Amino acid sequence: MPLAPDDRALPRFWRDAALPFIEARAVEDGRKVCYAAHSHEAFSVGAVTAGRSTYFNGEARERIEAGCVVMMNPQAVHACNPIDGQSWSYLMLYVDSAWLGALQRDLGFSEDGRFQPFATILSRDPALFAGLTELYDTLIDPLADTAHKASTAVAFFTRLQHSVAPSPGASLAGPLRRLQRAAAFIDAHCTQALTLEDIGAAAGLSPSYLIRAFKQGYGMTPHAYLVNRRIQRSQHWLRQGQPLSEVALAAGFADQAHFQRAFKRHLAATPGQYRD
Repeated sequence: MPLAPDDRALPRFWRDAALPFIEARAVEDGRKVCYAAHSHEAFSVGAVTAGRSTYFNGEARERIEAGCVVMMNPQAVHACNPIDGQSWSYLMLYVDSAWLGALQRDLGFSEDGRFQPFATILSRDPALFAGLTELYDTLIDPLADTAHKASTAVAFFTRLQHSVAPSPGASLAGPLRRLQRAAAFIDAHCTQALTLEDIGAAAGLSPSYLIRAFKQGYGMTPHAYLVNRRIQRSQHWLRQGQPLSEVALAAGFADQAHFQRAFKRHLAATPGQYRD
């Protein structure tokens, strides 16, 4: 049965305990779906299935249309949003980087099984688009068995790996290493009340330098990164079905209302919609 107009804007999530390495999301009408700049723990790959939208990833700014495939490495700051109220629809897959790293090792793209980021962030390859939509349809098909879904996922990400370029390695200067220490400190303590002084002390950086350099290196301020990590942490607990009020406090938010607002800015869905 066709969705009512109001329902078409609601996100649809799919996940399966038998396939814990992958999660799917789709929106049929994205005219009112707006994202704040955000990132994900997982590798993300999506497709515009109708209409057009804006897409930014790092320094790149693009207008994308039906048939485009977008890729976001773990923790890459990005967003896709509608153009002047124009209709568009899309689907997204979120893939565990450890699972993908193991596949890269099997394919000869990773020596030790650690995930190797991609330099490519956008593709208009029709075969890649068709493979992604086929994988999504297979995942949400209630009649498809787990083995078929898993093999379809392996086939698609094998094609993706051979279709796009891995990111070239880069040596890290001292300041960048300290920024990484700041990010790691936030990751480890994101559910706690952190100050800029706390983060800077852990990384050996002054608060003023931390704000400027972190924004340049990670695409968001330390506070925005902290909130983003809290949202990522909350997703784990929501997938387990935990109560929203408990998740809000456990993730470090002052109250459930603050949690609801932040979650919707990052995922264009309420915590309840994501959990259920």
